Amino acid sequence: MRKSILAFAAAGAAALTLGTLHAQQAPAGPSSDASKVTAGTYKTDPNHTQILYSYKHLGFTQNMGLLSGANGTLILDPKNAKNDHLSVDVPIDTIHTTIAALDKELVGPMFFDAAKYPTAHFESTNVSVSGKTAKVAGNFTIHGVTKPGVINATFEAVGANPMSKKETISFKGTATIKRSDFGVKQFVPAVGDDVELTITTAFEKQ
Repeated sequence: MRKSILAFAAAGAAALTLGTLHAQQAPAGPSSDASKVTAGTYKTDPNHTQILYSYKHLGFTQNMGLLSGANGTLILDPKNAKNDHLSVDVPIDTIHTTIAALDKELVGPMFFDAAKYPTAHFESTNVSVSGKTAKVAGNFTIHGVTKPGVINATFEAVGANPMSKKETISFKGTATIKRSDFGVKQFVPAVGDDVELTITTAFEKQ
């Protein structure tokens, strides 16, 4: 009987020890605490990065569409934002409006001409951080034309991705561009010139 009790106690202690070790090694869930972000190079998660764009149509509706498949790099230095750098490409042929005919028109030569200009690009030139927000100044290249612009970014979360186990950070961003600045002038002003961008993006540490 004494041996059985000792064996049971030993098994329980071992299980408790393994459970504690497992808890220590388990990836932390998402946190909104920006101080947990670590320095390094991050890559976009293309499956969880989307750009919603919207524009005024004939003065009546705010039409919308999505772009996806972003491919880029974010270099972060939480101690010095001057070292931060963002470079992202987004494939134009991912435009999706839920209207097949319009999708085809937008990626065609009348508008963004994805065959000739397959990607939209953003390259940062300066990052200024205030708490959980940042102004990311840089250059947009769309339709073969490069113009300066600013993305207003807000930190969302940091933690280990439960699928990839990689440290992941996420942001929301907003920006406004004029499509005519990039040579896409068709039907302005009836179809709005100002295009509002709403960005949701995740980056995985490399």
